[in-house]
Amino acid sequence: MRFDIISAVPELLDSPFNHSIMKRAADKGLLEVHVHNIREYGLGNYRQIDDYQFGGGAGMVMMCEPLANCIDKLMAERDYDEIIYLTPDGKRYDQKMANQLSLKENIMLICGHYKGIDERIREHYVTLEISIGDFVLSGGELAAAIIVDSVGRIIPKVLGDETSALFDSFQDDLLAPPVYTRPADFRGWKVPEILTSGNLPKIEEWRYDQALKRTQERRPDLLGDE
Repeated sequence: MRFDIISAVPELLDSPFNHSIMKRAADKGLLEVHVHNIREYGLGNYRQIDDYQFGGGAGMVMMCEPLANCIDKLMAERDYDEIIYLTPDGKRYDQKMANQLSLKENIMLICGHYKGIDERIREHYVTLEISIGDFVLSGGELAAAIIVDSVGRIIPKVLGDETSALFDSFQDDLLAPPVYTRPADFRGWKVPEILTSGNLPKIEEWRYDQALKRTQERRPDLLGDE
């Protein structure tokens, strides 16, 4: 799977993809992440990528020409399943969307800055707009990192235990149940006996009940209880 990320501040993405699970996925050849500096397509001696908005108002807007030239170059090299713009007014990102994106082969992510990108880029290139939450970031880079990480980790063979991602929170509209590890008794705080019983069907039943209880208490909206 390949991600191409268009960014005005590519340095922000150096760390997330060069460590831990994402690096291992890249080393295995399962995930490619390429970050493209939009300033390389900027106009004039100063590589301009933004300008004042028509009609006045505070804040600059990312210009059409640099973005279009970068997108056109990438599209000439390969077909993209999705061209995604990261924006607060996009569709709310969730685990179901991550699962769907993990089935794609090539995805382009456009990181906005300032007041956003010229609307004509959204109209003529973008196939999907995503918001990671009801708040505003300084740019789309952190959102892009979140999407790559959440999608990349569920690509088959990325995780050591391929079943691990199947039991993450939100995969079945439930939060994950409590988890414990050794020792079984720490300062008198004991692990529930069922987890050390060896009775796998009973353990799975307990985990489901705990997941349901936690979801009802903390995120009843996931169950449609609100």
